Amino acid sequence: MSYTYKYPRPAVTVDLVIFTIAENDLKVLLIRRASEPFKDHWALPGGFVDIDESLEKAAARELQEEAGVTNVYLEQLYTFGDPKRDPRGRTISVAYFALTDAESQKLHAASDATDAQWHSVFNSKLKSKLAFDHKKILDYAVWRLRNKIEWTTVGYELLPKKFTLSALQRVYEIILQKPV
Repeated sequence: MSYTYKYPRPAVTVDLVIFTIAENDLKVLLIRRASEPFKDHWALPGGFVDIDESLEKAAARELQEEAGVTNVYLEQLYTFGDPKRDPRGRTISVAYFALTDAESQKLHAASDATDAQWHSVFNSKLKSKLAFDHKKILDYAVWRLRNKIEWTTVGYELLPKKFTLSALQRVYEIILQKPV
């Protein structure tokens, strides 16, 4: 059976905000884009959802393809749908956030990224130059993390399997006390 659609269909992407604690700082994983739009700009890892894949599989695939990151705590964050968020056309992004221990990940850029690095979420100069609407996504993710850490054990995901109480306290202090 073939359907004729009355409405144009937008593209769907996933964007990933991956947090870690390193060097006494809350850091986010950014990739340097290899192609237009925003070639050579820092961006959140992410990309288009394939027609036959779930959002969760697309998020995991993009994270692995662009930065080499696997086996992380991942949850859906929010849907971003400003009609002008992507200069290529109408694109809706389902954002995810992940938490990981930095030492458990070996970053390497691949796919459509030329570099993958951890950056401080408190670097306002860098944030203002992120591709697409990724500053907005990152700010929302930090807000959500700060709220979630107050009533869940999600902070444990930022630590190695064995940690001290003072290390856990430091995670909370880093996330909750610095201005964004």
